[in-house]
Amino acid sequence: MTGSGTARELLSIYRRLADAVDELEFESPVTHVYNPLRYAWEGHRKYLERFGSGKGRIILLGMNPGPWGMAQTGVPFGDVTHVREWLGIEAEIGSPEDEHPKRTVEGFDCSRSEVSGTRLWGWARTRFGTPEAFFDRFLVLNYCPLSFLEESGRNRTPPRLPKAEREPLFRVCDEAVEEATDALAPELVVGIGRFAERRARAVLGDDPHEVACILHPSPASPAANRGWAERAEEQLREAGVEL
Repeated sequence: MTGSGTARELLSIYRRLADAVDELEFESPVTHVYNPLRYAWEGHRKYLERFGSGKGRIILLGMNPGPWGMAQTGVPFGDVTHVREWLGIEAEIGSPEDEHPKRTVEGFDCSRSEVSGTRLWGWARTRFGTPEAFFDRFLVLNYCPLSFLEESGRNRTPPRLPKAEREPLFRVCDEAVEEATDALAPELVVGIGRFAERRARAVLGDDPHEVACILHPSPASPAANRGWAERAEEQLREAGVEL
């Protein structure tokens, strides 16, 4: 990986995205909105400064922060243990402006595991050994930086927002994806799950040589629970990615 200018471009893109999503409004059943690009910016900044440089890689594009992942660390799919012990990142994390009592942010003191992050980063560690070897080929980003919570504490995903809230959100997130791909000039953008794939195609078009999809590692997916890493590798190979 070369070219720290790419990391600087990404930092600027995600600072602008943080500002843009802060201007949006969301109503019931969403009661709390977390923006880790604000309160967990130090974790996100360290991630991009350490691993964001370099063009021509494969972008693995997730949907939005999980409650025990990026919402805690600022790192996409950022399970605390893997972020600290494998990525070598630790940062002081603040608190959301309006914190849900059932979904508190403890940062790197969080003892909960993010299953999706454990699967993704665990696969990267097993397959590539070192972060440097993985990030020489890939960069993991999220499409939407916001986490949406209902009064019960239940997570509400971006595609389940009302159309009047989705459309302005998707506009600013699409713009950030376009800017990030312009900066990174990726070999391929791989949506982690169908939602991220659809949004990547909305921005980049339907060329199969530019956009692909792998199974999301969420424990809510029965297929992911039957061997996510094996299926994800199979799908990457089908997209022409040599591992």
